[in-house]
Amino acid sequence: MMKRTLVIAAALLGLSAPAFAAGETPVPPQLKWTFSGPFGTFDRAQLQRGFKVYREVCASCHSLSYVAFRNLAEPGGPGFSEAQVKALAAEYKVQDGPNDAGDMFERPARPADRFPAPFPNENAAAAANGGKAPPDLSLIAKARTYERGFPWFVFDMFTQFAETGPDYVHALLTGYEEPPAGFQVPEGGHYNAYFPGHIIAMPKPLSDGQVEYPKDANGQPQAPETVEQYARDVTAFLMWTAEPTLEARKRIGFQVMLFLIVLSGLLYFTKKKIWARVGHSDVTATHA
Repeated sequence: MMKRTLVIAAALLGLSAPAFAAGETPVPPQLKWTFSGPFGTFDRAQLQRGFKVYREVCASCHSLSYVAFRNLAEPGGPGFSEAQVKALAAEYKVQDGPNDAGDMFERPARPADRFPAPFPNENAAAAANGGKAPPDLSLIAKARTYERGFPWFVFDMFTQFAETGPDYVHALLTGYEEPPAGFQVPEGGHYNAYFPGHIIAMPKPLSDGQVEYPKDANGQPQAPETVEQYARDVTAFLMWTAEPTLEARKRIGFQVMLFLIVLSGLLYFTKKKIWARVGHSDVTATHA
């Protein structure tokens, strides 16, 4: 309701969303996320689907170096069990050592290990991807964002809008399209409506039916197996990797606000009780 009121107020004041000329980068569409707002939370099923998309599509090029396997079972996360995490970690190999002979060796990963990178180093990653190493995705939903400009950032303080990062990531994943007439795409590049400059080295990563989602009781996928849904789910998962304590932060913030409200009330009534013993004439005499 507050959000709608502010938008109407902006219209009455003659304010509008930023306009973009042809060839400029448009503003990503503002989407609805379960984790948005002061009381937002992650959708566990969506996080698990998003992890599946990351693992089957993104992990071949992009690392997740700030996330450990055990984080998947921690409160506020995708909700995997410890047994599931242990089995998942065992599917990966990590380098360890040195051993007694001074040699490095590989072993099955443990829940305490972080996700291994797909390439041994940045130079190898760049060599395998046309000279540019794919970015780590651990913090991508916070690191990549866009400016909304005045006066919208003022309204955002009241609406608690803070999802520019997820909106951008989703728009990027769904923004692959044919270039407009006369637009030259260099060899090895791809046109993306929401990428700055519109030329991106990464090929379109998602396609309909690419990832098979878990089935429900009726044998139907839990969610549509489409590019749109894949992009939403993996974006939600990457928002969790960027801020795994989001739910705890919001819960503590609400508790703090509630505490301050109660404290303010107690202070007010304490002041009333103390000063009620002092008559108006006594106060006047004291100031005199």
